[in-house]
Amino acid sequence: MQTGMHTDTERCVRAVRSKDARFDGWFFTAVLTTRIYCRPSCPVVPPKSENMTFYPSAAACQQAGFRACKRCRPDTSPGSPEWNRRADLTARAMRLIADGVVDRQGVPGLAARLGYSARQVERQLLAELGAGPLALARAQRAQTARVLIETTPLPMADVAFAAGFASVRTFNDTVREVFALSPSELRTRAPQHRVAGSTPGTLSLRLPFRTPLNPDNLFGHLAATAVPGVEEWRDGAYRRTLRLPHGHGVVALAPRPDHIACRLTLGDPRDLTVAISRCRRLLDLDADPVAVDDQLRADPLLAPLVDKAPGRRVPRTVDEAEFAVRAVLGQQVSTAAARTHAARLVRAHGDPVDDPEGGLTHLFPSTAALAAVDPQTLAMPRTRRATLTTLVARLADGSVNLGVECDWAETRARLLALPGFGPWTADVIAMRALGDPDAFLPTDLGVRRAAGDLGLPSTPAALTARAAAWRPWRAYAVQYLWATDSHPINFLPA
Repeated sequence: MQTGMHTDTERCVRAVRSKDARFDGWFFTAVLTTRIYCRPSCPVVPPKSENMTFYPSAAACQQAGFRACKRCRPDTSPGSPEWNRRADLTARAMRLIADGVVDRQGVPGLAARLGYSARQVERQLLAELGAGPLALARAQRAQTARVLIETTPLPMADVAFAAGFASVRTFNDTVREVFALSPSELRTRAPQHRVAGSTPGTLSLRLPFRTPLNPDNLFGHLAATAVPGVEEWRDGAYRRTLRLPHGHGVVALAPRPDHIACRLTLGDPRDLTVAISRCRRLLDLDADPVAVDDQLRADPLLAPLVDKAPGRRVPRTVDEAEFAVRAVLGQQVSTAAARTHAARLVRAHGDPVDDPEGGLTHLFPSTAALAAVDPQTLAMPRTRRATLTTLVARLADGSVNLGVECDWAETRARLLALPGFGPWTADVIAMRALGDPDAFLPTDLGVRRAAGDLGLPSTPAALTARAAAWRPWRAYAVQYLWATDSHPINFLPA
């Protein structure tokens, strides 16, 4: 699959006629006769091919005057995997828009984060997505509003401002234009089970993904490395605290056959869009598992692993700086020891939070809080203490940027220049914090052991050469190699 699939009319028509859900989010079908746009897997009878036109984004459909289908709800489809696979301007801009930057800082703020002029960003997004940053953010606001309308009893005025609209009138006009229903009609039509429970500020959502999805290593990794007070596994769900732009939140994520059940408790409903975006990123839900597995399956030594448990995702993070700190704490120690070091930092320097269900007590310490810590109070070897304090200082002064807009190659080079940072630490941060799908860990002992057992080269140089055929999905190959071990990270907790 490639960028600009919406321009391949024949291929798009085939996907629509076969109702292939794998293409949901890759492109959108707009029907000229009804002025409705759909996802490729829409269950209605497909229109005649001459009545179909295709767009690369929901925002482009809306800008062209089409409204969302009430059957397939195209605005809720998984995001395009392109924005996770690529590191160019468009992909970085889309990751920032998903993280709510346009709503908080406007287009100038988006452009500044990217290091380009607002005009350049606008031109690039229009060329590739058929919509500029304001239209893309507007489409996202409409979807956030829909979630709040359908899952909460919030008054409509509160929904409007929580979703990022500047006025109730703009909110009403946008909802009518996008969904062909008024906000009150949307709420009336919503199934009752979608309405949140009794806990104030709690929302229950369904996070879609492309099948297949193997939850074992995904949730197993998160549960096995959970930092007490910040994360836990409870009642079949991974729970953790979230540091968000307007406050904090608590999320519970549980795997289901066709979606991830997500329960969010937010201190401020304005953080809903950002929280959803970060949860999707944490679980790698916008990945294209068919493309990944087809590429890896071409290697005859990897094929049995893929066939045995297809759809593995890369467990990522909701906070890039947090993960980088934890990666340093985990250098050359066991998983249990790394959790102990992190828990000690959390108790001493994390912000306390109230968890309505109990069990979670703190946010992971912010970069600013860690930068103010006296290094002599850190109970760890001197060299690792120097590595940690240098990393925190670089994160605090901005000379190392791990945000969703960063350039992967440049950031990896900056990390490698820090004292105590070798290839393993830089690459595991690239894989799980930056989200580089091609990050590879040829020096990792688990990877080398699995490679040797499979008959693959086990020395770093030879394994890297063999892994060239797995590009651009080497981070996923790491998951399949790790899964050959009996470590708890590979198993869904009981």
